[in-house]
Amino acid sequence: MQKIQNYINGKFADPQSGTYIDNYNPATGQVYSLIPDSDERDVEAAVQAAKKAFPAWSGMRSEDRSALLLRLSELIGKHLERFAVAESIDNGKPVWLARTVDIPRAVSNFHFYATAALHLSTETHAMGDVAINYTLRTPIGIAGCISPWNLPLYLFSWKIAPALASGNCVVAKPSEITPMTAYMLSEMAVEAGIPPGVLNIVHGYGTKVGKAIVAHPEIQAISFTGGTKTGEEISRIAAPMFKKLSLELGGKNPNIIFADCDFEKAVKTTVRSSFANQGEICLCGSRIFIERPLYEPFKEAFLAEVKKLKTGDPLDDGNWLGAIVSRPHMEKILHYIDLARHEGGKILSGGNRIQAGGIHAEGYFIEPTVIEGLPYDCRTNQEEIFGPVVTLQPFDTEEEVLRYANSTSYGLAATLWTQHLTRAHRVAARLHNGIVWVNCWLLRDLRTPFGGMKASGVGREGGFEALHFFTEEKNICIKL
Repeated sequence: MQKIQNYINGKFADPQSGTYIDNYNPATGQVYSLIPDSDERDVEAAVQAAKKAFPAWSGMRSEDRSALLLRLSELIGKHLERFAVAESIDNGKPVWLARTVDIPRAVSNFHFYATAALHLSTETHAMGDVAINYTLRTPIGIAGCISPWNLPLYLFSWKIAPALASGNCVVAKPSEITPMTAYMLSEMAVEAGIPPGVLNIVHGYGTKVGKAIVAHPEIQAISFTGGTKTGEEISRIAAPMFKKLSLELGGKNPNIIFADCDFEKAVKTTVRSSFANQGEICLCGSRIFIERPLYEPFKEAFLAEVKKLKTGDPLDDGNWLGAIVSRPHMEKILHYIDLARHEGGKILSGGNRIQAGGIHAEGYFIEPTVIEGLPYDCRTNQEEIFGPVVTLQPFDTEEEVLRYANSTSYGLAATLWTQHLTRAHRVAARLHNGIVWVNCWLLRDLRTPFGGMKASGVGREGGFEALHFFTEEKNICIKL
């Protein structure tokens, strides 16, 4: 059985506790590897390594840092299939999805920030013949990057890449549920020639490793993606220490479909935006609002497409959905399906755990589930489920659907389907979401800001926003 290690100061190290955590294959329900059960001692070693490496890394020419990160990007691409299979086994996602989305995006993240850092610019402001002001952006120092289990390498790299590119050293913690590709990334960092101490990866539980990273006085910035409750706890610790915080948290995203939509595209894309990655994407549209004249035709076509979806072995390219990431998360999703029944919902499709055979008999599989008949303000429609579960609800007016869409405590993303240009602008502007897709879903430009409103987070990731987050801005005024 494989036993992975921490990556500290350019070397692989066992946890100082000497203990390990079982890592399960979601498709089989069996332990297949062991990960370090690290604690504050391992975090302290990583911080000291980063502190030692920071002067040389931050003082390095940006072109030289860029070359090293480009090499890291190339190595991930070179080993893409190995990364994809590892991600599928570790997370439960279909291997075709990891091969076409997750790992290529990690490659792109490192490539984008390796080159974007070369184009950071600063401002100058002349005060006539009295003085001139100019702005410098300097690295913060040591950044703490904590990433989730749903898009493991994809989101891990999205934090690490801008932090490193802007001259910071990093102490990073991947999810203890999906650590494998982060471990493989550390192998690639060695091969790429990333200097010791620049990137440190410490595995373990959030209550030990994550908390130690957040609370460490020498880690000046925290970038976290995960649950809203965890984000609240991070804020309670970090805010009094005046750390910079970037929190990408939960979502309960509306998908609004007007009767004048491109029907075929809306149906097919809504299937994808509902159930991609088993619905375990913070951007999935879990509340589907359909204009009443289109409700029955859309429901019929949507259900017909959903029933074509195959769920099973993630390593089989014929399956569109794989396994839920863990037993506790599977049980949470099944609990919400039962809650929907108690709240008066009608299960139109799915609603059950799939009992697979053979080596997958103990796997964590759930049918894609479609529910109707629930009020917009019930718990099922207000709380984040984060699984292959969506609800359908008709609406009559723009005001009504905006009230439904904006009713939750979340405000991450929304999808809007209409051929009416003025309506698209009008409704998009009134949605309380950080991202609004019109007639598409998950169409991402890495230059654009990413993040949510309300309980969906603080700050923005992506583009130059991320590079700015990992730097301090300093104005210098020179009197002439």
